[in-house]
Amino acid sequence: MRAWLPWYGGMTGSEKRTFWACFSGWGLDAMDTQMYALTIPTLIALWGMTRGEAGILGTTVLIMASIGGWVAGVLSDRFGRVRILQITIAWFSLFTFISAFTDSFWQLLITRGLQGLGFGGEWAVGAVLISETINPAVRGRVVGALQAGWAIGYAVAVALCTALFDFLPPNTAWRVLFAVGLIPALLVIWIRRNIDEAPVYKAQQQAQAPGDRPSIWAVFHPDIRMTTFKAILLTFGIYGGNYVMITWLPAYLKIALNLSINNIGGYLAINILGSFAGAFLNGWLADAVGRRKTFIIIACCQAVAVAVYTMAPINLAVTLVLGFVLGTLQSGTAAGTGAYIAELFPTAIRGSAQGLCGNAGRAIGAIMPTLVGVLSAKMSLGPAMGLCAALAYVIVVIAALILPETRGRDLSDVHVGH
Repeated sequence: MRAWLPWYGGMTGSEKRTFWACFSGWGLDAMDTQMYALTIPTLIALWGMTRGEAGILGTTVLIMASIGGWVAGVLSDRFGRVRILQITIAWFSLFTFISAFTDSFWQLLITRGLQGLGFGGEWAVGAVLISETINPAVRGRVVGALQAGWAIGYAVAVALCTALFDFLPPNTAWRVLFAVGLIPALLVIWIRRNIDEAPVYKAQQQAQAPGDRPSIWAVFHPDIRMTTFKAILLTFGIYGGNYVMITWLPAYLKIALNLSINNIGGYLAINILGSFAGAFLNGWLADAVGRRKTFIIIACCQAVAVAVYTMAPINLAVTLVLGFVLGTLQSGTAAGTGAYIAELFPTAIRGSAQGLCGNAGRAIGAIMPTLVGVLSAKMSLGPAMGLCAALAYVIVVIAALILPETRGRDLSDVHVGH
């Protein structure tokens, strides 16, 4: 691994353990979350759900993730990153498992919503923990590489889905798939034994007077609230566009392209392979040319790619290849948010800021999957996806243009009004 990723060889043992804890947590989070997207066609068939209802389920998870991210971030500022990371992993695992026993749209809406609390919380706390642990010179590459964990988790979910639906009837396979979602809870045991708090967080806690804790509204302090709003705009565009594809791509392949379950698995595998590569692309670019330029370059390319994929008259071979490009760019936009948001805010409120800005963007962006469902009742699914996703990536460019550059910033030197 040292030969392929030079920055990894330069990490200390503690940094490597923290990296793998956050990488695994994000990957397992992705596995549990993507199980829903993979079962949308089955639930539509079994329960008679409309596409609009399917979109509402996806939107609800993202809205709850925004709440969970903010709450978990605030708690991590007060009680430690590592402790809250463990709780969020156990939480999303439990409610994914419980989803296996639902029998209606409304029951699944509740369990998936509760799962979303842990989903958003895990991302927020994990991103802060790894950002505070890693050398600033390689922070973009290391934190960006965590996004590859999403691709691996997604790949595991696709493999499990393909295998289960091959050997079990649909009305049983989807339940078993969700039940497997309890497995990530085992990671909590390893984290408890092997991961320490980040030095910058411990130093801040020691310097802070007893009982002197920032308000949960500190991210809206007059000196910093504009940064907060701009960061939310950035993540809204990123996740709004990405969740259009993540939520609807399996359904698009089945409904619009009439692919079988096995063929869908193959097409998604290519897309996921691209996502894996995209995480490293973003990190390299972010450390090489800066955070803002990286967001702008990748978002512009993604807007064009998604429009061609969903609206141009391309054949299946081109669709397969372009799926890799889409995955690369999709992961590339999301991979940069963890390090960038951490670099915008001081340590005392970094957890709550990461949770709010990252996940509020998810919540607002959650209107995009629902909008696709609504629009697809009046137009084909592909154009509905393409229009919504491309619009979201234009928003990414606008936000990146009005935010500051933070490459190489020392996190201990970030202050309110920086």
